[in-house]
Amino acid sequence: MEAASKAQAAPKARGRRGARVSGDDRERAILETAERLLEEKPLSEISVDDLAKGAGISRPTFYFYFPSKDAVVMTIVERLVDEATGSREEVLTALAESGPQVGLRKALENLYAAFRSRPGVVRAGADLRATNHQEARDLWTQVMGGWADDVTAMIEFERERGAAPPGQPAREMAIVLVQMNERVQYATLLDESPSLDGDRVLDVLIDIWLRAIYGTADYGQG
Repeated sequence: MEAASKAQAAPKARGRRGARVSGDDRERAILETAERLLEEKPLSEISVDDLAKGAGISRPTFYFYFPSKDAVVMTIVERLVDEATGSREEVLTALAESGPQVGLRKALENLYAAFRSRPGVVRAGADLRATNHQEARDLWTQVMGGWADDVTAMIEFERERGAAPPGQPAREMAIVLVQMNERVQYATLLDESPSLDGDRVLDVLIDIWLRAIYGTADYGQG
């Protein structure tokens, strides 16, 4: 009877980001298996059975945690974005207290570092969007929109406190800078041609951001 009661109380299968705690060992094992396999081969060559076997679980158990292998990839992308994106308040504080050189590097470095170590995940996410996977496209639209909102707030903050001169509408400038970042970093991470050397990406991007927002790359250096 006790076993039956526990079975009845067990949670039902759910969607990609359900109520199960993020520290669950099985869910983490699935995500870690996916990350490892994606560095070895494309998502199209990875099956649910591969993910289940790598996580040490059965195929039915896999579906208790995720409805598909695509959902696993999108969960990884979401978590990488959460890991890389500091709060808007932290960035604005860094800009005001340490200057643009430090503030911008902090924001861009966190983002680049999170994805640089996982090019396979970057490729898989891009492949899902390219195949018109609507949920993946919606997710990335949300991510890019959030970044554009943060950069818009940053530019407006810098202009209001007199640190940055007037210029193009903050929102439009933010969209251009965010889209540029995404494309340049993607090309480097996946070794496209032409692309920047991985160790040069941040320096070049930060120089462009400083010139676009402040009119000079030497702002705050005395």
